[in-house]
Amino acid sequence: MSSKTPLTYRDAGVDIDAGNDLVDKIKPKVSRTHRPEVMGGLGGFGGLFRLGDRYQDPVLVSGTDGVGTKLLLAQQHDRLEQIGIDLVAMCVNDILVCGAEPLFFLDYFACGKLDVDQASRVIGGIAQGCELAGCALIGGETAEMPDMYPAGKFDLAGFSVGAVERAQMITGDQIQPGDVLIGLPSSGPHSNGYSLIRRVIERSGDDLQQEVDTEAMGKTTLLDALLAPTEIYVKPVLDLVQNLPQSIVGMAHITGGGLTENIIRIVPNELGIRINTHAWPMPDVFQWLMDAGNINIEEMRRTFNLGIGYVLISRPGQAQAIIDHLAGAKIHAHVIGEVETCQSQHRVRYHNG
Repeated sequence: MSSKTPLTYRDAGVDIDAGNDLVDKIKPKVSRTHRPEVMGGLGGFGGLFRLGDRYQDPVLVSGTDGVGTKLLLAQQHDRLEQIGIDLVAMCVNDILVCGAEPLFFLDYFACGKLDVDQASRVIGGIAQGCELAGCALIGGETAEMPDMYPAGKFDLAGFSVGAVERAQMITGDQIQPGDVLIGLPSSGPHSNGYSLIRRVIERSGDDLQQEVDTEAMGKTTLLDALLAPTEIYVKPVLDLVQNLPQSIVGMAHITGGGLTENIIRIVPNELGIRINTHAWPMPDVFQWLMDAGNINIEEMRRTFNLGIGYVLISRPGQAQAIIDHLAGAKIHAHVIGEVETCQSQHRVRYHNG
């Protein structure tokens, strides 16, 4: 091409028309996440959301996250819709921890060359995740950046904002010795530890179509268990908070850092926790990872959720009411441990029941 030939943005690798096509394609999916508080439509410079008068003293809670290298496994096996659910889950479960209701969500999709069908599938999954969480998908950004990403590859980030009445915030400040830990089951590894998971897959050479048992899906393939979308806990937990007020004094989302590092984040510094490792069955997918990767149990506990994706902390006398309430939502929760006076510098202890 001559140096005097007129250049266009498309010549440089960015197709504005494709971006417009994507917006048109995702509008019906996005509209299903609409809430009455949303003002305006998709495509504005900013998403508008009206709090109205439903809160007396609202505290806004925000969160942002991605899905890490689970993206690579999802792309390799063409599971693009599911990864969108993961993105929403990682954000909304985080802001849920203080009792906040997720109100709206925005996404960031970055690629080298925009494939409208690929992006539409991913954003369709994001919209599905927003429906599961009850929040509105009010905007996002699609960034086409030639030379930054190889052909067909993309990256994702998500951003969520929620609200909670200041007087009803769950901060963990009231946690005391004797309080119990109630574990809610995960759907699998969720969106953490996938750099290690992919290394285990490469090293083992095992058939990913082999059958495993999961609590969420029953018998399924190892691949399906590894790529199961992150569980979204918003609706059952908010329902629990509303129907059993003051029953929960702390909550934790089990993400990177696993059981060892996440629960203790919300426990006052002078206290520790004791986890009963026999209180729930560890799903087959984690046993496979442990065996195929020759991973020791300490590493497993600080990398993966081991079957517990979210933890509630309550007074002992309220634990059974919480478990019964969750059972009504078809969630099989377990008492997995208790809070104790810190015995040493090691604030997290494991025992065998």
